[in-house]
Amino acid sequence: MSTKQIGASATADDVAELAGVSRWTVTRAFKKDASVSEKSRLKVMKAAEQLGYAPDLLASSLASDRSNLVALLVDDFSNPHKLVMLEKLTRLLRKEGWDTLLVNTLSEDDASVALMTASQRRVDAAVLIGSRFDDKGLATALGARRLRKLLVFARYSANPNTISICCDDHAAMSEICQYVLDKGYKHPIFLAGPQTVSAHVIRKETFLKNWEGATGRPAEFSDVGSYDPNAAYLHTKDLLLGREERDLPDVLVCENDAIAIGAIDAIRFELGLRVPQDIAVIGFDDVPQAQSPNYQLTTYRQPLDIMVAGLIDVLKGEDRQDLAQFHGEIVVRNSA
Repeated sequence: MSTKQIGASATADDVAELAGVSRWTVTRAFKKDASVSEKSRLKVMKAAEQLGYAPDLLASSLASDRSNLVALLVDDFSNPHKLVMLEKLTRLLRKEGWDTLLVNTLSEDDASVALMTASQRRVDAAVLIGSRFDDKGLATALGARRLRKLLVFARYSANPNTISICCDDHAAMSEICQYVLDKGYKHPIFLAGPQTVSAHVIRKETFLKNWEGATGRPAEFSDVGSYDPNAAYLHTKDLLLGREERDLPDVLVCENDAIAIGAIDAIRFELGLRVPQDIAVIGFDDVPQAQSPNYQLTTYRQPLDIMVAGLIDVLKGEDRQDLAQFHGEIVVRNSA
């Protein structure tokens, strides 16, 4: 029986003595997919819990050259879809043995600093979830040669040293444009979010090109500037309030649901109009609020579970060629 007092700083040797196993077995018991029997693993875990022991993850990472830590860098918490993505990413990464370091990046300059900080913490990968990541910041982080993998999640990056894991925005928006045409809408306005270079979605360009190709007429568009329902509310108000009825759109096609939700509120409470009878609205992402009775938003659902599985494959070192070609589906509700 171990003489180690509970609450003192326990070591792997103390756990091994109490569990009646070797120190090697203790080390293996805390490694994912290690070759140790379930009986021995349970004995180790019971002894570790009794002694209050936890393995030194930093020392383990230095020994194995892996930290089993993934940095998630997010810059727009006003976008409800980010919370959906974070829930799925953190849950599935933990299931596969990776812990996460969450960093709230507030600007392009802050993003560069955050990437450097992530590289100094020896994370196995940094996952960018946002729009304020410029080429300078990416180059700085990659130049440090400490980030094993730099992944851009849910949008496409043209940087050749990054890995994009995203929906096929061209196919998705082509499907939405065809839906708008099939429903007989004549005067769409496309409401876009941030038009960045390094981490870009091509939804606006695809819709405008497809619409003009099908009708021979250019579609109106406007850039909201951020994926924020409040910003979209004010932008839609300024864009449409005071227009003659003939100049109003019959449908707003929005780059994501956050913009669509803000637009619906502005249509109702600033213009005094109905959705969809006066102006229809289409979003993108299918956030939880989209199905609420307040919005009943027609939108495009990204296959997040499959996209996260692709990210995990990359972390495991598997070669995937389809990471920017995932396909979702249109979810039809009452807004359009």
